[in-house]
Amino acid sequence: MTDSTPLKLVGQRLGARRAGAQEVQRYVPNAGLSTPVVTILDRTGAVLEDEQRAVVRWAVQRGHGANIIFAAGTTGEWDKLDNPRRQQIARVVVDECRRINAAGVAVEAWVGITGHTRAETLENLEYALELKAAAVVVAPLSIRDSDDPVGFVNREIDALFERCQRRIPVFLYDNAEIAAPGRAPHMHTRDIKQMSRMDYVRGVKVTAGKAVLGNYTRAAAHFNRHGDFAIYAGDPYLIFDLFAPPAGARGWTRHYWNRYWTRDSLPYGIVAGPSNAMPREWQRALRVCRNGDPALMHRYAQVLEEFRAACEFSRAGHSFRPTLACLKAALAEMGVCRSEALAPGTPALSGAERREFARRFKDLRRRAAATLEPGWLSELDAERPQTRRALKDG
Repeated sequence: MTDSTPLKLVGQRLGARRAGAQEVQRYVPNAGLSTPVVTILDRTGAVLEDEQRAVVRWAVQRGHGANIIFAAGTTGEWDKLDNPRRQQIARVVVDECRRINAAGVAVEAWVGITGHTRAETLENLEYALELKAAAVVVAPLSIRDSDDPVGFVNREIDALFERCQRRIPVFLYDNAEIAAPGRAPHMHTRDIKQMSRMDYVRGVKVTAGKAVLGNYTRAAAHFNRHGDFAIYAGDPYLIFDLFAPPAGARGWTRHYWNRYWTRDSLPYGIVAGPSNAMPREWQRALRVCRNGDPALMHRYAQVLEEFRAACEFSRAGHSFRPTLACLKAALAEMGVCRSEALAPGTPALSGAERREFARRFKDLRRRAAATLEPGWLSELDAERPQTRRALKDG
């Protein structure tokens, strides 16, 4: 080995590191619809890969549905699956999105890397790098053995990137429903400012009301000086309020308070769990909201709010909304998949509730066809999922 060899190796490492940083800095957050896809399981809890792929294709709707497919998120029952199954889901979704892109339809694959421990989370991040996912999503407050979200994102994730000599855009995930026991329900704005100093942290998904969302949108301009820092609304129904043009005294009052809460900064995009069932409708709803078309906004809001109502039942005099069970039931009703199995601990529908949901969903689809614009009703791809073809042939 010559004296110059160590210097060459150092130069190669520095070059790879700079290339990875430049790749992340060139990335522009996707401003469209993100669908956090459900995980399709059989009765034993195994992932049904063919049906999972069919769900991805359904969500994309040949370019008329999701712009982003988010794997292993809350809607994907990540906290009820072991780490090998989380990684299996990531692999299947990234590969199917790659096939869709190769067919000429643009869609990004984001991987949820959150595990119950820091070790699991970092293992999932390294796996996402190997898969060449477009981005990853991490919920720092859901990691049980980490009480320092800033340190985890700014030091431990950065150290892994340094070791792998590659970086990937990272999006933060703020959802009080999945925060680890003893953790604060939401991240502090000051902590997000600290994390956003890293060039790879490119945004945050906020599942909360306007007050919490407003905390982030007001400060978004100061988060990341090196590039875009995007705020995604995890409650997609907020767009019908936040984007509504003012009309009448009540409308102007709402408009004033919305401006107060958000300082005129609207969500960059949405992460819509309900779009698992109605991807085209949610894609169009986001567009008409951005266009500020009040008549169309009202029509789409009515249909999409009706889906939320269809998922609500009463048990012992209390409201009960098993959303994940309803999403899987809707996919089964549409013929996208056969299995509606849920991970242990996920609220399920009773037999009577399942039949009632089927009736409600059928009625909703009929009204949507009569109410919405032509071409914006979600339809099953002409190519049926392989599992259904095999069943028919058998």
